[in-house]
Amino acid sequence: MDIQKNLINFKRLPTHIAFIMDGNGRWAQKYNKTRAQGHEAGSKTLENLTKEMDRIGIQYVTAYAFSTENWNRPKAEVDFLMGLLRKYFKQHIRQAKKDNIKIKVIGDCSGLALDIQEQIKELENMTKDKTGLVLQLALNYGARDEMIRSIQKIGKDLLENKIKITEIDELMFEQYLDTATIPDPDLLIRTSGEIRLSNFLLWQMAYTELYFCEEFWPDFSIQNLYDAIYHFQQRKRRFGGL
Repeated sequence: MDIQKNLINFKRLPTHIAFIMDGNGRWAQKYNKTRAQGHEAGSKTLENLTKEMDRIGIQYVTAYAFSTENWNRPKAEVDFLMGLLRKYFKQHIRQAKKDNIKIKVIGDCSGLALDIQEQIKELENMTKDKTGLVLQLALNYGARDEMIRSIQKIGKDLLENKIKITEIDELMFEQYLDTATIPDPDLLIRTSGEIRLSNFLLWQMAYTELYFCEEFWPDFSIQNLYDAIYHFQQRKRRFGGL
């Protein structure tokens, strides 16, 4: 259903939208294109949506760009995805001076190539004082891996007597997560008809509203975004209360 913009309450937008950008390969197959072309088209979709969400006032976006499990894909596809990341970061480094978008990367960046790590550091540093939308890219990210790394950091601080075991609660644990400075997602959008979380932000999405749609990610449009926001606004969020 195509929702008209006048039905959206722009004073009640979700603060944080997370995306599982699924279906690049199936989109490519549908249109008789290569998987590489599918990923390229998906990258452009993210770019277009990010601009629109920044324009309307969405404050945070997290995009699941490359998971810890994606290394199991064919080497040629992984190599292309890494090349696409390099291209994406290079483009944003060039645009950083004129854009007002802040870039943050979550995940185990130590598992990425050194030149990509350097691009991430450069882009994060260049955009750290931006005041617009915060775009959080999940790279070499898995929620279970994130929690294990967080527990390891807590264990280290316990051994060094920086914290006491009795001080550990939900709020403290969250400070050790990759998303320590970012509010939990209000809305998760997953494309391509798949209905699962795929090891994405498992701690953070305890009370996130979930929206699944049939469109492949490269076909996910600004109109589809408004559809998802409209459905989000129809829900009553109780967070376990009445």
